[in-house]
Amino acid sequence: MPPRPQPVSALTALGFSAAIDRLYQRLQGQSGRELVSVAASLGSTPEEVVEELAPLVEHGIVRFEDDRVHVLDPLGAVAVVLQQHAEATARVRQGLDLVAGALPFVAALGAKPAPGQVHGVEPIDGEVSSGGQPVALLTDLIMRGKGELMWLRPDAWRLPREDLMAEVVRQVVRSGRRSRAIYPARALTEAPHTLRHRAEAGEEIRVVPELPSRMFVIGTTHLILPEPLGMSDEPRTLTRQRGLVELGTWLFETLWERAATVPELDRGQARPDLRRSLLQLLAAGQQDEQIARTLGVSLRTVRRRIAGLMSDVGADTRLQLGVEAVRRGWL
Repeated sequence: MPPRPQPVSALTALGFSAAIDRLYQRLQGQSGRELVSVAASLGSTPEEVVEELAPLVEHGIVRFEDDRVHVLDPLGAVAVVLQQHAEATARVRQGLDLVAGALPFVAALGAKPAPGQVHGVEPIDGEVSSGGQPVALLTDLIMRGKGELMWLRPDAWRLPREDLMAEVVRQVVRSGRRSRAIYPARALTEAPHTLRHRAEAGEEIRVVPELPSRMFVIGTTHLILPEPLGMSDEPRTLTRQRGLVELGTWLFETLWERAATVPELDRGQARPDLRRSLLQLLAAGQQDEQIARTLGVSLRTVRRRIAGLMSDVGADTRLQLGVEAVRRGWL
């Protein structure tokens, strides 16, 4: 690895390139000016300035608000990057602690009851499988099953079978059964047509900030999960084991109670009410940029909504907003 260049300024000492540092130096003294004016002073377009400043925006050294550019001074820049590194170090430490805690379980993976320790050992009712036609397999299970359908759909709108499954849902709902689905909030901006299609088919829809895996429960009889958990189609675990199906149902119902409704879908629109998702992500400690990426909205939208919520409840700080949100039952 070549030696790192000797730093010549606060920003290059923090790891930023010389080009970024030169741009930063040219921005000094322009904090608070309109983006158009700043771009003109740099001989660039506003779009080019936004793109060039992306590394500084990502670290919170530069931010855009109300079409104005706000720039931290060198001391503020060092402070904010130091805070980010401290948080990253804390996350690494937490991750190491989690791994250390997992080691005993890894050691126990091969452990089984010794002969005579237990009685009546039976295999779990289910199988891990690959291949086949997912639409045909799911349709057969759904039509032969009873009870409602419960879906966790973190990315399902990207699948080519989506329209076919929506028609299956329509048939199920017409027969008097219920279909409920939980989506990540970003689906409201990435896939409004899919959500409208499922809603028009009679499915009830709610959103949460994020979903880590697909999951599908059919009544009280079947639970389908990727193996391992995630977004893959196969291999898949299909279990009929009563306790596991009940566990999947409990998980779905817990998420459903915490999820935000989308009443606009009843009117054929998919405009998100981001309040609960936004508050949940703030409570989890996510930065504004992370929240914007998670919800699939702009950074300006996130900050405008946070400011609006603070104004609604009379909060001066985000901590006060969190306390008031809990008091009002929003979280």
